[in-house]
Amino acid sequence: MSFGSPDTPQHEYTSPEMGAIAHLYRAEVYRSTVWRTRLDNTTNWSIVSMGIALTSTFSSHDASPLPLLLVGLLLAMFLSLEARRYRYFNVWRARARWMEAYWYAPMLTGQTKNQDGRWQAQIAADYLRPRHHISFLRAVGRRLRRSFIWLFAIQSIAYYGKIAVHPTHVDTFHEFVERAAIGPIPGWALLIVGGLYNATWIALTLSTLWLDSRKHRAKREGVSMG
Repeated sequence: MSFGSPDTPQHEYTSPEMGAIAHLYRAEVYRSTVWRTRLDNTTNWSIVSMGIALTSTFSSHDASPLPLLLVGLLLAMFLSLEARRYRYFNVWRARARWMEAYWYAPMLTGQTKNQDGRWQAQIAADYLRPRHHISFLRAVGRRLRRSFIWLFAIQSIAYYGKIAVHPTHVDTFHEFVERAAIGPIPGWALLIVGGLYNATWIALTLSTLWLDSRKHRAKREGVSMG
């Protein structure tokens, strides 16, 4: 079996070498599966934390909305943990995907040459000099789009809903702002900070979506290392 571009000498892989690559592929799939499970763990922790905050806040008419504010800090921490784990998961996923696209797919289609012989050098360089394929902010944006943006939306709706209906329905916007106050912190300050907090997540979601779309549009092939 040989792969390469017409301008470069093709390496004939022996049966032991092909067996080693098959085992390497299995190892990459296994590692990506393990890290994918770790991603699920942080998402589950976030959902459980949100459930506890909702239960304590809406348990009675006089319960404070403070747990819904504090859970926002927990969500941000879990998001940062999940983004870090996603960067590692993306390394293993990308390697396995490249071997599928440039090694196994040509064998299945009966090709004797790959359209781009540089894939071998690129994946070899990735093994020699391991690195993350995406930045931390792009990882945060991807996890926001997949799951966390919905958790932040639920948190915001629940917080504003709690203020609006407990202990009684608000009649004026001035009353709504007064109810948002917690201790010495005025309601208008908390509402402004909350608005900026949510706006930051929305801006990060949209900006990283644009970055991902621009990067993938610039590539002719459908497979990317990031």
